[in-house]
Amino acid sequence: MVEISAVVFDCDGVLTDNGSSWQNIHDNFGTENRDTLERFLNREISDDEFMAEDIRLWTAVQPRIHRDDIMRCYSGITLMAGARDVVRELQSRGIFVAIVSAGVDVFVSAIASMLKVDDWVANGFDWDEESWLRGPSPALVNSHEKGVLVEKLSRIEGIEPEGIVSVGDSSTDLSMMIPGSRFIGFNPARQRAVDAFRDAGVPMVEGNDLRDIWVHLFDGEAFPDSGEGD
Repeated sequence: MVEISAVVFDCDGVLTDNGSSWQNIHDNFGTENRDTLERFLNREISDDEFMAEDIRLWTAVQPRIHRDDIMRCYSGITLMAGARDVVRELQSRGIFVAIVSAGVDVFVSAIASMLKVDDWVANGFDWDEESWLRGPSPALVNSHEKGVLVEKLSRIEGIEPEGIVSVGDSSTDLSMMIPGSRFIGFNPARQRAVDAFRDAGVPMVEGNDLRDIWVHLFDGEAFPDSGEGD
């Protein structure tokens, strides 16, 4: 097995115990986007259209939304069990750790800072000078083509694809698996993801302890006993 040089994580449902940082905002405003989500997963609409529709739903409930309103939506969300340990242990081995997420950037940036990852990218909002929401920012991460960002990481950091492993919980995360690289399905969010992971023949962890990916990262090696907990 080729030595690992970089591990690229999705955020929501992988590094954190929430299903979706976008859904957390819907939960806060009492809105739902089930039909739009299905159209998005079927590639009938783009990330930009999906984000714009979400904001339309929220502003129908609360016309003026402040950045602080969005941040309050994430109160109570915690790191996935083992997330801190896994990132720390990977970096202690000189492995580059990144997040490629189509989640909300104000949330993902907080998680990236908390875990001290090496790089991250996510989608988000356009704010005015007083932090009032104006609309979505153009998508930096295309959910169905996340491999574009992994390829960029490979070029910028000079890491061969064979040394990259991506970890995600949804069917769209499989797009992170660029040719030559590997992928681990973790804590699949929907049956659609379970089916996609099985069809792709990738290893899959169905529990919610991130340390369980270790045996797939390092060919059966047990996670080191740090004695530090999460």
